Amino acid sequence: MQAGGAARVAGVDEVGRGAWAGPVVVCAAVADGTEPPDGLTDSKKLTPQRRTAMAGLLREWVHDHAIGSADPAEIDELGMTRALRLAATRALDGLSRPPDTVILDGKHDYLGAPWPVRTRIQADLSSVAVAAASVLAKVHRDSGMAALHPRFPDYGFATGVGYPSPAHRAALAEHGPTPYHRMTWSYLDALPKWRHLRKPRPDPDGQIPLL
Repeated sequence: MQAGGAARVAGVDEVGRGAWAGPVVVCAAVADGTEPPDGLTDSKKLTPQRRTAMAGLLREWVHDHAIGSADPAEIDELGMTRALRLAATRALDGLSRPPDTVILDGKHDYLGAPWPVRTRIQADLSSVAVAAASVLAKVHRDSGMAALHPRFPDYGFATGVGYPSPAHRAALAEHGPTPYHRMTWSYLDALPKWRHLRKPRPDPDGQIPLL
């Protein structure tokens, strides 16, 4: 697969940016140039069962891939832009060798130098490498959140994976945040019993909007 004459292209996508709990996860994937598994597309367009099956196929199909993450404490300390950069750098550093080009899903380059980045809106629908990264990141993060369910069954982590589902909101109101929650986020302002736990946001200098 080539892009702009580059011989080695890594598709990069993230998941978990808007969750209230859990890490932000980034996958970097390098396609092998052959036809991808049938039905590969943006992970959000696949059912959970199909995503899991697709991830198994993709691990065999991609030439190279790696996962990076930033945990809630790092998100609180750094802010989301820098946490995304940290997670993406960890993923790219985990590849067997550096890519010549990085295709980043979206319009904002949260990576920057020294990575040779090309941003592309809805890249997970036009690049098989980004689509593969999307699926692999999503399945990796979802399985990690589901593993927390036995310890925190009221929060719906097995299905809501840290996003603000009704069960998650109710558990927060009753029991407060877990050690896996992001403590600088404004959801705490709406929880009278727990708003005193909110930490100050990191210095916004250098942060860029991601929505």
